[in-house]
Amino acid sequence: MTKREVLIKSALSRVPKDAINQFIARGTTRFPVLILAAIVGIIAGLVGTYFQVAVHFVSETRTDWLKSELSSALPLWLAAILISGGLAFVGYFLVNRFAKEAAGSGIPEIEGAMDNIRPVRWWRVIPVKFIGGMGALGSGMVLGREGPTVQMAGAVGRMVTDIFRIKDDDTRHSLLASGAAGGLAAAFNAPLAGIMFVVEEMRPQFRYSLISIRAVIISAILSNIVFRSIMGQEAVITMPQYSTPELNSLWLFLLLGGLFGCIGVCFNRLITFSQDKFAALHKNDRKRYLITGSVIGGTFGLLLLYLPELTGGGIELIPEITNGSFSISMLALLFIGRVITTLICFGSGAPGGIFAPMLALGTLFGYSFGLIIQSYFPIPGLEPGMFAIAGMGALFAATVRAPITGILLVIEMTNNYYLILPLIITCLGAVMVAQMLGGQPIYSQLLHRTLKNAKLQQKDLPGNN
Repeated sequence: MTKREVLIKSALSRVPKDAINQFIARGTTRFPVLILAAIVGIIAGLVGTYFQVAVHFVSETRTDWLKSELSSALPLWLAAILISGGLAFVGYFLVNRFAKEAAGSGIPEIEGAMDNIRPVRWWRVIPVKFIGGMGALGSGMVLGREGPTVQMAGAVGRMVTDIFRIKDDDTRHSLLASGAAGGLAAAFNAPLAGIMFVVEEMRPQFRYSLISIRAVIISAILSNIVFRSIMGQEAVITMPQYSTPELNSLWLFLLLGGLFGCIGVCFNRLITFSQDKFAALHKNDRKRYLITGSVIGGTFGLLLLYLPELTGGGIELIPEITNGSFSISMLALLFIGRVITTLICFGSGAPGGIFAPMLALGTLFGYSFGLIIQSYFPIPGLEPGMFAIAGMGALFAATVRAPITGILLVIEMTNNYYLILPLIITCLGAVMVAQMLGGQPIYSQLLHRTLKNAKLQQKDLPGNN
């Protein structure tokens, strides 16, 4: 026996045999599962892509109405309030009336379903999230489409298992995870990030096996192919392409990561704080909930006219930031303003995600940091846009606590593959500082809050007291 064989045998002897056998048994290729994963991926791609198309259609139609129809009959500011308020009302009403689990991002719901502690009522969630998301995002609120897309795509996975009457729990779990991966791949044209999101961010819930990994990969690939065949193969964000920074500048990216670690912990706590305040405001009363949501929507309709930079998910704002359209003082004001608007929109329970707003916030702070560094530590070839891209991944890593997903997501969205080393350093620094400060991942916090509220509501039902 060779020395290498002895080392391998010694290593294997330290691994429990039951774990090895279980992994191999689960890894046995079951071709029908992969076929179902392909179906899930295709449907998830269609749902995610056309959700994006629908949101853009609503946003453009809202603007056209303001310019051509309502402005002649009403003052422009009043028309903007009425249109955006009405669109927001649609989103809040559908969620409150038909599927309360469709409120907010929806990703914690999928994670709970993977743990078998949350139901997946796909026949309600898919239409409510699709139409309600069109209303909420179309109104101009600071929300992203990635959370709704992941939840709808995960619901597609459960829909397929129900249609084909799949009883095996592992298969149902794999297809639910496959849907989530396909959803993120379609939301951001980022198949690698979609795969890694399930493997890394959902690691407490995801059941690792060869068959489940293959199913997730197949779903993400086919979902992304569907997206690209409809929307094209360009990166989601058009921005400058940067070269590799000098090695003597890498410590600055680590410093930026540490700052984002602090910001991420504070941001997560502010999210749950805002949700609690809104819950205390409307007290689960439908009228109060709808009035609150409509007022928020109307307010953002007004902001669309006078301060559009504080509205929308923020993806369209990122190229403007990296092209140097704002001064440091303006960037700081936009950062503070968008933190507040993000907390208001997401905390209110509107059907929308938080990925895109976080990416915009990371870009704002990162570019500001880059401008300051450029003034005090001028290094040849080091541009503020490099810190903006690193900031996008760092805030995601600090809040979601998924650094590899953040790195892949930013690279795929911007095509800046030469910045992978700075991204790794920044995201690693952000996660380490966030962990040192004791912060919890945002989706774990949201799931815990959802389960706690569900228990309280169950306790308050007649007959349970």
